Amino acid sequence: MRNLILAAALAGISSVAGAAPGGPRAGITGDYVEARTASVFAGACHYNGELTTTGRDAEMVWHFRSGATHGVDVSGLTVIAATTASDNLKDEAAKRRSVLFIDDRATGPQMKAVAGLLMTSYKDALGSVAAIKRAPITFARVGESFRVDAKGVGKLTVDAMPNKECCKQPNLVWYRPLVDISDRRVGFTRESGIEDSTLGVSWSKSNQNTAFYGTFSTGD
Repeated sequence: MRNLILAAALAGISSVAGAAPGGPRAGITGDYVEARTASVFAGACHYNGELTTTGRDAEMVWHFRSGATHGVDVSGLTVIAATTASDNLKDEAAKRRSVLFIDDRATGPQMKAVAGLLMTSYKDALGSVAAIKRAPITFARVGESFRVDAKGVGKLTVDAMPNKECCKQPNLVWYRPLVDISDRRVGFTRESGIEDSTLGVSWSKSNQNTAFYGTFSTGD
């Protein structure tokens, strides 16, 4: 029965994702932050040591500051994607699987709208979406510090790097964010991790430069 409910939910969301492009998308914009299991800013030896041994997992967070998609206002909602791949996520050909965790404050139409939007706009980053779940998510941003908490799923605490070193030493930035963002910065990850039975992943990473953050926008 649970599988039938999930299949119905995915089918409904897929119909939103595949809807005609004429539906309204009123200037969606928001905060984006991601954390990997590999350092995105590091010395060459550190980078090469992780390239083939880790970096297969990530958590991506979208916080919708304002906007609507297909007539549904999604302002204030947050979505977390747990993503795992067959190889380091730098390899765009690596097979990816994801689970979307949607703010449990979202109504049914909002849940379908944000899931459909992300599955359409960021399908290459997400790969195959194995499940869509609700979770109690809190999101806070103060300046360039981010705090995300989803009980039973994971946490993400990211601060700006001191003196914006990623801009002063761009040769030490070895990766690109998994999605297109503006004002890209590397973040210092104080805490990150995901627990998900669907993907069969359990990981945590802390006190390393494993994060990117910036602004995302979609729609007209």
